[in-house]
Amino acid sequence: METRPHRIIKRKKTRKIKLGNLFIGGDSPISVQSMTNTLTTDYKGTIKQIKDLEDAGADIVRVSCPDKDSTEALKKITKEISLPIVADIHFHYKRAIESAISGAKCLRINPGNIGSKERVKEVIKAAKDYNCAIRIGVNAGSLEKNILEKYKEPCPEALIESATHNIKLLEDNDFFNFKISVKSSDVFLAVKAYEGLSNLYNYPLHLGITEAGGLFTGSIKSSIGIGRLLMQGIGDTIRVSLSADPVEEIKAGFEILSALGIRSRGVQIISCPSCARQAFPVIDTVKILERKLSHIKKPMTLSVIGCVVNGPGEASQTDIGLTGGGEGNNLLYLSGIPHNKVASKDIIDKVVTLVENKAKEINN
Repeated sequence: METRPHRIIKRKKTRKIKLGNLFIGGDSPISVQSMTNTLTTDYKGTIKQIKDLEDAGADIVRVSCPDKDSTEALKKITKEISLPIVADIHFHYKRAIESAISGAKCLRINPGNIGSKERVKEVIKAAKDYNCAIRIGVNAGSLEKNILEKYKEPCPEALIESATHNIKLLEDNDFFNFKISVKSSDVFLAVKAYEGLSNLYNYPLHLGITEAGGLFTGSIKSSIGIGRLLMQGIGDTIRVSLSADPVEEIKAGFEILSALGIRSRGVQIISCPSCARQAFPVIDTVKILERKLSHIKKPMTLSVIGCVVNGPGEASQTDIGLTGGGEGNNLLYLSGIPHNKVASKDIIDKVVTLVENKAKEINN
């Protein structure tokens, strides 16, 4: 179905950078990323998790490199993976250099925490030599001591000042292939910091609400913060940070983009909460359909409405629609047009068949 005019978001044009074969910023699609939670030294387990994330739709995966054994393992990981890998570096500049040599396509660092300007220069040289991008990762939980002393506590101005300082370090060394994040677990703080940073610079921004919580609470907090920024046209890549399986972060990220009409993947199910009017068990039906249609990668919309109050209207706006009408009288729609009636016991099989056939049409 075509994008509705009132859902078109005018995105801010930012500088385009490159991570391997992937472009970030400019007119590039907003990318969705996650981070592995395996021990990087367990390279086989890490490779499997990255491939699971890729299957879920991840565009970028970040891997923690806290020690030399991890950067050594990164050599084996990058040889087996096609996605661009971001090496997560804290404090030790040598880990960043080793990660660049080991095949990372981006280094996530806070230049102000790396050490002297000479050390920062060495990291930048490695990034240049091995065609690595850099992400300036400012976090409310790990601000520089002098900035915390100045502002007394994390605030938007403090995050922006930290980012500005780190941006200058890279610019002064003639390095511009970088993106920036200014994350906080506080939605208001993060949003204000990103808004202020977006007004000051045109470098691509990586959006996220850090340490957002578990699957349920974290998805809600992230949707509010990331969604608000995206609706203003701010943001070039996103991560939904959850205390959950990293695959859930990718799913949540695409749900946010899909809800805003920015980018879709797989079947977006529009369903009612169910009530006494439902002609079939909506909640159970949706649960089963989500599981049975999880293998579909092509974007499409499916409405599952339990009665005729809103069913026909929703079906007119989705690729495939189902409206409850009673046993034998539930109605299936294709591209908004009534297709055929279906008995309640046959709903699952009929809908799955229609969706799979639609996916084949899209592929052809």
